[in-house]
Amino acid sequence: MGAAKTRGPGRRRAVPWLVLGLWIAVLALTSPFAAKLADVQRDRAVDYLPASADSTQVAKIEERLPGGEATEMVVVYHRDGGLTAADKATAAEQLERIAGAHRLTGEPSGVPSKDGTTLMYPVASTEPGIDEKARDVLVNDVREVARGGDGLSVDVGGPAGLDTDASEVYDSLDGPLLYTTAAVVALLLILIYRSPFLWLVPLAVAGMADYLSMGVAYGLNQGFGTPVSGQSSGIMTILVFGAGTDYALLLVSRYREELRRIQRPYDAMVAALRGCGPAVLASSGTVAAGLLCLLAADLNSSRGMGPLGTVGVLCALLAMLTLLPALLVLLGRRVFWPLVPRHGSTPKARRSLFAAMGSSAGRRPLTVLAGGAVLLGALALGTLNLPGSLKQEDSFTSKPDAVAAMETLAAAYPERGTQPITVITPTDQAAATLAEVRDTRGVDSVERGRSGEGWTELSVIATAAPESPGETATIEALRDTLDGSYVGGPSAEQLDLKDTNARDRLVVVPLVLVSVLLILIALLRSLVAPLLLVGAVVAVWGAALGIGGLVFGPVFGFEGTDPGLGLLSFVFLVALGVDYGIFLMHRMREESLNGAEPVAAALTALRTTGGVIASAGAVLAATFAVLTSMPLVQLVELGFVIAVGVLLDTFLVRTYLVTSASVALRRTVWWPGRLSRAPEPAVRQERQPEPL
Repeated sequence: MGAAKTRGPGRRRAVPWLVLGLWIAVLALTSPFAAKLADVQRDRAVDYLPASADSTQVAKIEERLPGGEATEMVVVYHRDGGLTAADKATAAEQLERIAGAHRLTGEPSGVPSKDGTTLMYPVASTEPGIDEKARDVLVNDVREVARGGDGLSVDVGGPAGLDTDASEVYDSLDGPLLYTTAAVVALLLILIYRSPFLWLVPLAVAGMADYLSMGVAYGLNQGFGTPVSGQSSGIMTILVFGAGTDYALLLVSRYREELRRIQRPYDAMVAALRGCGPAVLASSGTVAAGLLCLLAADLNSSRGMGPLGTVGVLCALLAMLTLLPALLVLLGRRVFWPLVPRHGSTPKARRSLFAAMGSSAGRRPLTVLAGGAVLLGALALGTLNLPGSLKQEDSFTSKPDAVAAMETLAAAYPERGTQPITVITPTDQAAATLAEVRDTRGVDSVERGRSGEGWTELSVIATAAPESPGETATIEALRDTLDGSYVGGPSAEQLDLKDTNARDRLVVVPLVLVSVLLILIALLRSLVAPLLLVGAVVAVWGAALGIGGLVFGPVFGFEGTDPGLGLLSFVFLVALGVDYGIFLMHRMREESLNGAEPVAAALTALRTTGGVIASAGAVLAATFAVLTSMPLVQLVELGFVIAVGVLLDTFLVRTYLVTSASVALRRTVWWPGRLSRAPEPAVRQERQPEPL
C-alpha cells in the first residue's frame, strides 16, 4: 500500500479492501498451524541443552534403552513428630497400588531418615511410548494415589516431578500472558490516544500478527527443526505486541499529521508511510539482525529464541505497515474521535516536556553527560550483588509439590544426596566403570540399571546435596575419570546449562555488537554516531542488570540468577534500545541536511520525536513487565531487567545523554560523513530534507 500511487477514487477504495482480503486469506491458511504450536513446545531442561552436552547424550541414549527414557520420581512421606506405624503402612499400601497400576523398573523400597521423620521411596517407570504428556499423566496419577492427611505430608518430587510442575507452569502461560499483555497495551493506548475507538485498531492488528507468528513458528519447527520452548514462544508474543505497538505509534502519529495537510485519508496514509516507513524498516531490521545472532548460540533455547523473536518482529512489522494502514483508511478520520484531525487545522500548541529537557542538555551538555555516566556506572555496580546460579528448586515463585519434596529431603537426609546422577557407559566396560565410580570421591552409592543398544545405565548417589558445590565437584570428577562414558541427570543438566551459557556470551555478544554497528553505520553514514548509540545501550544494559542485582535477592527474595539472563537481556536491550536511537538520530540527520546547525538539529530532533519515543518506550517496557507476573523466576528476572533497561534508555539515555553528547560533539558526531564538514551557505539552502 505504501508504494501505491493515487490514480483516482476507485484505486483508493480498492487497495485497502484488497489488503484486508489478503490478510483474511493468510490468517485462514495459517490457522491450522498456529493451533499446533503448543504441541511442539518442549520445556525439559535437556531440551534447552546443545546436542554436544554430556547430559543431552545421556538423555538420548536412555531413550534407546528398553522402555525408553525412565521417568524418575521420589515419593516423600513426612511427619514432624516422627512417622507412626500407621504412616508406614499407608506408605506401603499406596506404593503397592502405584506398582500395580504402572510398569515400574523395580519394586519400590523405602529409605527411612535417621531421625525417623521421613520415608523416601524412589520410583521409576519406563512405560512404552512415554513422552512429556504421558510423563505428566504418570506423575499426576502417582500424586492422586500418594496422599497424606492428619499431620502426614506426602509430596512427589524427583526429576519427573520437577519437569511436570515446570511443564504445567509453561502450559498455563499462553492464555494469561496473551491476555495480560493485550490488557496492558490496551490501557496504554487509551491513555496515549485519548480515544474510545482508536486503540482497538492497533491492538486488533497486533493480535492478528501474533496469530500469524504462531503459524510461522510452527512451520520453522516442522521444516527446520527450530526448537520451541515456553520461554521462546512467550517472548515472541511479547515482541509482537511491544514492537508492533511501537511501529503503530509512529505510523499513527505521522498519519495524524498528514491528515491535517492532505484531504483524503488514502493519500495521507501514503504520505505517512513514505515519511516514517524507512525509519521503521531500519529499526525492525536492526532488531531482527540482533536476534538472529542468537543462531550462533550453542544452547538450544537461545538458538531457538533468535528465529522465533525475529518472526515476531517481522510479523508485527508486516501487519503494521499493511493491515493497520488499510483499516485506518477504511475507517476514515472518525476513528480519531473526539480529537479528529481536520484538514487544514493546526494542532494546539502545548508546552513540550522534551523541549525543556533538551534546553537543559543544550546549556550544560558536558555536565549532564558526566552526571549520567556516573549514575549509570554506579547502578552497574549492582551486578556484583547478583545471586549465584539458579537451582531447579528455586525456579518457581511459589512452591509446587516437587520443590516441597526436595526441601523435605534436604532436611531429612543431610548425610547423602537425594537425586541420582546418571552415568551411561559402554556395556563392555560396565564392570570397570562401576568400580571407578565407587572409588570416586563424593560418591555414596551406585547401582547398575538397564542395558541395551551397547550401553549400560548406572545410577549414582552423591554424598552432597543436589546442585551443591560438593555434588558439582563429584560430577566433574566423574567426567574427568570416566573415558568413553557420559554423565547426566538433573544436576548435570544444570551444570551444562551454566557452562554453555558462558560459552555463548563470548560468541554472541561480539556478533550482536558488530552487526548492529554495521547497520547503524550504513544508515547514519557515520562512525561516531553509531559508536555513541551502541555505547549508550551497553551502558543501559549494565545499569539495568545492576538494578536487578539490588532487588532480586533483598526485595524479591530470589535465591539465584538464571544463567541465561546476561546474554538474553543484552541481546534484547541492545537490539530494542538502538531502535529509539535510530528514530532520534535519523531525525537529527534530517534536520542537519535541511541546514540546521548541530545544536539546533539535536534539540529539534528531541522535541519532535521525544513524545513518540516516550510513548513507544512506555509500551515496550510495560509489555516486558508482564513477564514479572509469571510464576517462573527466570521469566520474572528477564522481564524486569528488560523493562527497567527500556525505561532507562527512553527517559534518561535518549533524552539527556545522547542529546548532550550530540550537542557537545557538534558536527563531529557525523564524522567522517559529509555532514561532519560545514557546508557552504548556498549549498545549505538548496538541500532538501530526507523523510523520517
